[in-house]
Amino acid sequence: MGTIILDDIVVTHLKRIPTEGGDVMHGIKSLDSGFVGFGEAYFSWVKQGAVKAWKQHTRMTMNVIVPVGTVRFVFCIDGGGRYRVEDIGEERYVRLSVPPGLWFGFQGLSAPQSLVLNVASIEHDPTEVNRLEKNSIDYNWN
Repeated sequence: MGTIILDDIVVTHLKRIPTEGGDVMHGIKSLDSGFVGFGEAYFSWVKQGAVKAWKQHTRMTMNVIVPVGTVRFVFCIDGGGRYRVEDIGEERYVRLSVPPGLWFGFQGLSAPQSLVLNVASIEHDPTEVNRLEKNSIDYNWN
């Protein structure tokens, strides 16, 4: 896996094209930076104030987009001290391309809930993810 640093997370501004019947919101193309293969795409709802933490993928590159609401993503390397925080969603419509090896959690900021899309480089594999309890990493979600 090599040495991973927080700066390895790529933020890509996405196009939002207004149309009369409703906006078209781009997600990811095979030639985009951050695209390293396609395994599956899945959606996850997160209620306002809810925290889903902590996970670390060992092989999966995540490409996360929040088309509905706003979500705070928090990343760290070893669970101590230095964090990278990215609030993304309808007001800051971007894609976060996250390499394997980083610990992360996320929190819903919008009422009643927000929608997260992950375009994952591999199919779900429960053996390639590490998990910690929410309080295992000293980050203040309040």
